[in-house]
Amino acid sequence: MKNLLVVLIIGFILFSTALNAQNFIDNGRVTGSFQFDGQYYAEDDKLGINDSTLDGKLFRMNGFGNIIYTNGNFRAGFRYEAYLPPIAGYNAKYEGHGIPYYFAEYQFKNIQITVGNFYEQFGNGLVLRSYEEWTLGYDNSIRGARVKFQPYRGIMLKGLIGTQRYYWEPYANGNRGIVRGLDAEFYLNEMFSGMADFKTKIIIGGSFVSNYEKVKEKTLISDTVIYKYKLPANVAAWAGRLRLIHGGFQFNAEYAYKINNPSAMNNYIYKNGESLLATFSYSQKGLGISLSGKRIDNMSYKSRSSELGEALDINYLPPLTRPQTYSLATIYPYATQPNGEMGIQAQINYTIPKRSKLGGKYGTKIELNYSNIFNINKQPVADDIPVDSTGTLGYKSDFFSVGQPKYFETFNFIISRKFNSKFKMLLSYVYQVYNQAVLEEGLSVSTPDYPTIYAHIGIADLTYKLTPTKSLRMEIQHLYTDQDKGSTKIKGNWILGLLEFNIAPKWFFTVFDEFNYGNPDKDMRLHYYSAAMAYVQGTSRIALSYGRQREGLLCVGGVCRVVPAANGVTLTISSSF
Repeated sequence: MKNLLVVLIIGFILFSTALNAQNFIDNGRVTGSFQFDGQYYAEDDKLGINDSTLDGKLFRMNGFGNIIYTNGNFRAGFRYEAYLPPIAGYNAKYEGHGIPYYFAEYQFKNIQITVGNFYEQFGNGLVLRSYEEWTLGYDNSIRGARVKFQPYRGIMLKGLIGTQRYYWEPYANGNRGIVRGLDAEFYLNEMFSGMADFKTKIIIGGSFVSNYEKVKEKTLISDTVIYKYKLPANVAAWAGRLRLIHGGFQFNAEYAYKINNPSAMNNYIYKNGESLLATFSYSQKGLGISLSGKRIDNMSYKSRSSELGEALDINYLPPLTRPQTYSLATIYPYATQPNGEMGIQAQINYTIPKRSKLGGKYGTKIELNYSNIFNINKQPVADDIPVDSTGTLGYKSDFFSVGQPKYFETFNFIISRKFNSKFKMLLSYVYQVYNQAVLEEGLSVSTPDYPTIYAHIGIADLTYKLTPTKSLRMEIQHLYTDQDKGSTKIKGNWILGLLEFNIAPKWFFTVFDEFNYGNPDKDMRLHYYSAAMAYVQGTSRIALSYGRQREGLLCVGGVCRVVPAANGVTLTISSSF
């Protein structure tokens, strides 16, 4: 009888488990997405591309597939990635394939728990931002655990711990730091019933992040002398933020502070870091105005002190520049300088009313944008210690003092107008001052070989609708640099022409040519021609292109990667379900 009871209990458990499992499957929903990017490279003597420069790997591909399962309050998923080998310009450390991202998440009333990989941002990201940008080959996802908790209305608390992704390298033996963070945000108008009807909305927040890395000593050699520096095992950072909303007015500010964090990024100095980002804006129908200011002082924050480049960033320092979408305006992009920058940005958007003399039937949109970014003022900590000397406090800096040199300046004027139901036009002028020595070579001042570039860019974008489903779009762009072309690092003047034919909603065809007619090296006055087509079916898209690609920087949100010159065929397939 006892054995029979045991059998019955086991049978009941197995039956219940199978039944619950069946319900779990039947009530669930699977979604996902995938993308394949493949390039076949052709040899091009002018661009210096041959079999040896590509290591014999003429065909390269990047691809990913996301699968997410959702059932009520439960979510789980994974991402498979393949770089076989990675497309030129992506870090070679990506070569390989596997599942670098997986997670499980459960929401129970006011608590959400995530284990595995996740992305997170505290405030504006000044002390923590984990995110992925496929086009840049950037992914600093955190693998560990995260909890989000809403103990009371208007209060959001977050806590996390984990390690960052570093290509395919597993975490072991302290080969990078352990990131721990807490964040709290308070919506005062929701927390206090007496403030519910206030016209002014107040949101305050604070963050604390710590990186623990098993590094106690660093050995450096300078002029045959061996120096040993003690490095902090725990590097902490905190931030406070405030957001005020009153009608069309908004004010958003965040201040962050980081304790001394000697690293390869700051030449192993022991100065504390700080940053301030503030934005004031006003908007109403037809008008938007914003003014932003930013100061960054020694705020590189990585989970490995010896790491250079874009990997293992714990925080994010947003740029105060307008994102550019037209090709020639992206030749000289700006990347945030974590070791020190001070800048402002102002923007005005205005729509001239419809049915006015200047606005026309549909209204006319005008955008003005201006950014100016400098180094911070750095002074020696002592008369006999040069600025940024390894093993010292680095420098002193007055918080409100602007330094030299200028890093970047840009002015954008854009006017767009729809003239009738068939024709619309966009005209733009872009002025850029680009400190090539600092932004590309890491030098402190401009040199004859790396002079500051002054660029003037004109853009005309015209679209004509032939039928309700067919349209023709034309772009004309011109870039002019008005300084001495003696440096081989200045590529001089460019002109671009583009024609695009659309058959909505499924097809588009485009041809364009970027001509570097002003290159000081006459042998490099090349045409970067390209032809492309794409087909769209629902959520799926197939694009095929052939042509040359110019060398340069590809930037998204102030983070950049070098894109090498290329010639060949590119195929992109993407879909979601």
